[in-house]
Amino acid sequence: MDELNHTTVTYFIFLGLTGNQALELALFVFFSTLYLLILAGNLLIMVTVACDRSLHTPMYFFLGNLSFIDICHSSVTVPKMLLDFLFPQKTISFHGCIAQLFFLHICACAEIFLLTIMAYDRYIAICYPLHYLSFMSLKVCTWLVGAVWVGATIHSLVQTVLAIQLPYCGPNVIDSFFCDVLPVLKLACTDTYFTEVLIVSNSGMISLVCFLALLLSYVVILVSLRRRTAEERRKALSTCAAHLFVVTLFLGPCLFLYTCPTTRSSTNKVVAIFYTLVTPVLNPVAYTLRNEEVKASIKKLKNRKKVISLWK
Repeated sequence: MDELNHTTVTYFIFLGLTGNQALELALFVFFSTLYLLILAGNLLIMVTVACDRSLHTPMYFFLGNLSFIDICHSSVTVPKMLLDFLFPQKTISFHGCIAQLFFLHICACAEIFLLTIMAYDRYIAICYPLHYLSFMSLKVCTWLVGAVWVGATIHSLVQTVLAIQLPYCGPNVIDSFFCDVLPVLKLACTDTYFTEVLIVSNSGMISLVCFLALLLSYVVILVSLRRRTAEERRKALSTCAAHLFVVTLFLGPCLFLYTCPTTRSSTNKVVAIFYTLVTPVLNPVAYTLRNEEVKASIKKLKNRKKVISLWK
């Protein structure tokens, strides 16, 4: 704790995405639109799943939770980034930076764990359909989601403690548009090699293990589908394709950032934008455009609103 007393930095300065003010205004409009789409698309899925009893199944229970995590994940970084586009000086307090780092890792880790559980859910549904309801009861699903948040919180606490126990007494410029562990560690006025190894191992191992578990589950699913009818294969592959698309979009950038930590900052910024903005926008699209049940439920929800408005 003595090292904490040597921390004299009270705020950090973001370099942001670009130094061109005209380009920043254009990016503000573009990313504001994306953020509104994230909120609208994911809220629509959450409301649809909550209101339609036919969607009260484990798969859609997890999908609703994924939409909630996507909203939280993007909201940790995007509003601050949008605000910074409007000002030449992009600052964040030391404690605000640590808070952003903490909640960023909670949401990112929760999403990785939840995507893994969703793959397990599909594995049980396709390979053991007769035992599905007993294996994936509401109680089990609730416990799994609770475990997701507990595991994510533990991971985030480890990352945050490793970062905050270092002294920060020199430079305070972060070459990014938000606070993440690795860019912040570069500003510590002490040797951070061992800490960086621990952090990269922690985050990289979680991403890699979950990704391999996902791949293994889908290999088993594909093998089991050979004995099914063409219609069963089509339905299963449609659901699995959407999930695999989302997994690749999210876990790919995470694996890149934490298995290649020495890449150029400009590349890291592009990758970071991808998993904080692009993936949460595409998740609702991936799960609704290819899912007839969700589209039918959205239509029913619209018709219900029309009926209510007519009565009024």
